[in-house]
Amino acid sequence: VVNSLNTRTVEQTDWLAEWKKHWKPTEIGKFIVTPPWEAVADSDKIIISIEPNMAFGTGTHEPTQICLTAIGDIFRPEQSFLDVGTGTGILAIAAAKLGGQKIMACDTDADSVTIARENAVLNGVGDKIDFFDGSIYDGTPAFDLVCANLTADVIIPLLDTLLAKTMDKLL
Repeated sequence: VVNSLNTRTVEQTDWLAEWKKHWKPTEIGKFIVTPPWEAVADSDKIIISIEPNMAFGTGTHEPTQICLTAIGDIFRPEQSFLDVGTGTGILAIAAAKLGGQKIMACDTDADSVTIARENAVLNGVGDKIDFFDGSIYDGTPAFDLVCANLTADVIIPLLDTLLAKTMDKLL
């Protein structure tokens, strides 16, 4: 039982802007993922600018970094690519910047799809990625490479369908 209560006044802060001070460009394999408000020095890496807003996928988490590294290592320009649970669109944008021929990305969160489309345009690949609201299903075509950067509780029920839509590798 607490018998006392301590209080303090906290300065009014724009928390949405505050976190941006701490997000800096991140080098991930062949890529540098950066917020659009940060300048990136000349580099031979492929630059991906991401404005996350309320979507997941800034390249700061290990699962996204693992997927980006794998895309950089194994994806080829003549291949097709499917990004399930696209979030900010970061993985589909990486495939498009590598010259992918048929790139599709989906998310069950319509706001994330809107953000992903905006990020694709920001990166000059808006016309190279077909985004849609929803998930994959039996009628979804197969792709050379499929990425599903999702939590286990989401990916496990989709696993059989993901495998069926993968012509090459599953990330």
